[in-house]
Amino acid sequence: MLSRLGASVRAVAETSPWTNVYGLARTLIALSTLVTLLASETSTLFRPAAGDPDFPYCDGAAAYGLFCVAEPAWAHRIAIVVLLVAASGWRPRLTALPHWWATVSFQASSTIPDGGDQVAAVLTLLLLPIALTDGRTWHWQRTRPVGDLAASLVAWSALVVIRVQVAGIYLQASMAKLGREEWANGTAMYYWLSDPLFGAPGWAAPLLRPVLAGAAGVTILTWGAVAVEFALVFGLFARRAARPYLLGAGVLLHVSIALLMGLGSFALAMIASLVLYLRPLDQPWPLPDPLMRTVKSLRSHLSAVPQPFWGRRRTVATRRALEENRSP
Repeated sequence: MLSRLGASVRAVAETSPWTNVYGLARTLIALSTLVTLLASETSTLFRPAAGDPDFPYCDGAAAYGLFCVAEPAWAHRIAIVVLLVAASGWRPRLTALPHWWATVSFQASSTIPDGGDQVAAVLTLLLLPIALTDGRTWHWQRTRPVGDLAASLVAWSALVVIRVQVAGIYLQASMAKLGREEWANGTAMYYWLSDPLFGAPGWAAPLLRPVLAGAAGVTILTWGAVAVEFALVFGLFARRAARPYLLGAGVLLHVSIALLMGLGSFALAMIASLVLYLRPLDQPWPLPDPLMRTVKSLRSHLSAVPQPFWGRRRTVATRRALEENRSP
């Protein structure tokens, strides 16, 4: 039994977790915080609130955050640069800690962080074992061969913790809704989408008005959202063949929330969590290697540029020298 267990663990460790799957998730997480910082002024993100007149919030561990050790306006700019680099996918081993620090600092110090900010802070922390053991130049590269079995096993262990965490998020979300009368009786979406502050935007009103006018439409929207969240919980145990369907349902749910309720940063963070949760790391996306594409493009451009006469003569001489050295 122990030998079979050891063989199973070794098989997992020999499978590379460093693929563009977690790379896409890192980019989405970085974009989640980045769009908030780009779309909001510092004075909007950090302002006094009832019972907490001091801002940014710097009590406890938050005192070591970026927005507390630096002046908020400068910290705002630094965080944007850090998140841009992290989102680009360059050197995940070097950008993982700054990415986590910027994300958790914003979540801890801003006046009104939302659920997406909290999810981003947790995921960037749990991704550290994967990113810090990733020696690739870009996290968009399809995969990296396993060199250190211990590092690979640590990375896979981090993914297990992430998947349990995401399943817990959807379990809590679905069960908490059923404890509210509006969700239980199927009318909650009518109130949410009709709310003047959080409701649907003007362009969607003509499309939603006929749906919200009938009990059947409201019930389907309300219970449909709960059903998708509850189904996502079972993604923790679902076979690989079923995971793409759950991933598609989850992405559709959060894209709908972003379009109808304006929660774009929240949607990005949750879609990132779904990628880590439902897309196996050992099944990389069929994306081209950006570095190799850039190299090939440069080569094609350089080959099309006419060389000066001294460049051509030196190239011919170099080729002759190489041929002489290769001859027996």
